[in-house]
Amino acid sequence: MGSCGTSCGQTVYSCLFEYDTPRIVLIKSRKVGLMNRLVQLAILAYVIGWVFVWQKGYQETDSVVSSVTTKVKGIALTNTSKLGLRIWDVADYVVPPQGENSVFIMTNMIITLNQTQGRCPEQLDKTTRCHSDADCEEGYTGIHSNGVQTGRCVVYDPANVTIKTCEVFAWCPVEDDDKVPQPAFLKAAENFTLLVKNNIWYPKFNFTKRNILPSINQTYLKNCTYHAETDPFCPIFRLGDMVEAAGQNFQEMAVEGGVMGLQINWKCDLDKPASRCVPKYTFRRIDNKDVAHTVSPGYNFRFAKYFRNADGVESRTLIKAYGIRFDIMVFGKAGKFNIIPTMINIGSGLALFGVATVLCDVIVLYFMKKKYYYREKKYKYVEDYELGVDKIYGSQSESPELRGDQ
Repeated sequence: MGSCGTSCGQTVYSCLFEYDTPRIVLIKSRKVGLMNRLVQLAILAYVIGWVFVWQKGYQETDSVVSSVTTKVKGIALTNTSKLGLRIWDVADYVVPPQGENSVFIMTNMIITLNQTQGRCPEQLDKTTRCHSDADCEEGYTGIHSNGVQTGRCVVYDPANVTIKTCEVFAWCPVEDDDKVPQPAFLKAAENFTLLVKNNIWYPKFNFTKRNILPSINQTYLKNCTYHAETDPFCPIFRLGDMVEAAGQNFQEMAVEGGVMGLQINWKCDLDKPASRCVPKYTFRRIDNKDVAHTVSPGYNFRFAKYFRNADGVESRTLIKAYGIRFDIMVFGKAGKFNIIPTMINIGSGLALFGVATVLCDVIVLYFMKKKYYYREKKYKYVEDYELGVDKIYGSQSESPELRGDQ
């Protein structure tokens, strides 16, 4: 117990009344000297090459603020037994006419003409098929129902009176969406074009620009089409080219639809002329294209066009629209010289040079053959003469360190 108390007391005494100060020792060793210089050179290369040259650590940065508007152009001609010969223009296949940083272009559809509210057989499936009125519940509405059941079991197809379904009060005739048309109804959409107008602002630097560059005039804009190599700054994109650039097949994608990303990257060095701040366009498919592992592939929704005849009877045309939604995503960062980040990175770089000293000390003191010799030269113990040497070492007039015994 007394030994423990003495040891604890000495520990407390050492913590309170001993002070460590660095000691500079010049080690004349080719290995240690070369290692020290190599570490310093690596740190210098990191600070200059990575921090200042590559990452532009001397610049203050700001993130982009952006707005996007779009305009689609293109005409498609179809000729079907249900609709006959028909022209489709922008007002028909762009739904809704304007979106927020996105545009939907209809490429395929299931159309149900002249629906009116009334009573009719429900769409045939295993949950709606019946044999008698007892199989139908009046007032029942299922998750996938087209209307409210009336409680009657009626013939579904006059050509086969044995097939019956529950009658519903709904928009009749009900939609039959079991089979998606192939090929896509508006397969000509591959040649439609999309004009993207993008305005950006870096508020910290009060810098604004648009993707229709000053060098682009009205004549050029009417005739150009974007191409990554020959025309990289034209803001007009052919739909088929965008899908192909994302590694997809347009005609396959047009059948059930999908989501495409048009990415605009503004990386601007404002220490250089403003003319060198230009957009870079890339394309990728965002939705899951692996149909084998997707329960609900593609992209679709329904909308209707309503009519009222002379007798006041309301009718509608229901369209289940499949198509491609183009999401325009704008990224960007601008940088400009500022003394504050420059000084911070210079100070950080200088502080890193201390790593070379620490690394060399660890190797010299713990891994080299002469580590004990180097430790003797590295550390020196000095007593406070005000306390008196005899107070600590008893009858000894000198400590071993002062006598040079180490």
